[in-house]
Amino acid sequence: MDLYDTLEEAIEAAREAFIESTDGEDDEPPAAQQFNLQKYVMLDGDIMWQAEFFAEEGASTECLPLRSAAAAQAIFAGDYDDIEIREEWLDENTLYEWDDDDFQLEPPLDTEEGKTAADEWDDDR
Repeated sequence: MDLYDTLEEAIEAAREAFIESTDGEDDEPPAAQQFNLQKYVMLDGDIMWQAEFFAEEGASTECLPLRSAAAAQAIFAGDYDDIEIREEWLDENTLYEWDDDDFQLEPPLDTEEGKTAADEWDDDR
């Protein structure tokens, strides 16, 4: 699982991985039919992103499907507003780090780090 500090970095890495995975399959540039995204809040309060593109709709991964068809292709082509994507992200879909590589939908409030991350998350909103 590759996580990135910014949404833009996550989308760029997903674009590169998608191109690499479809390289040589066709003479035409690849067409993304699905864009998946996941937002993470780490124990230290940092926000990280993971993004993925797929050639077919319905691909299931750790990330949640956010856009499909023409909308996914537009993001793939760089025609997107990162502020709009952030605003549309549903907070209840954010995953919080509880331990190394252990993420859940609620922040861990039973540790000092978890309380700090939850406080920082609330301040950033």
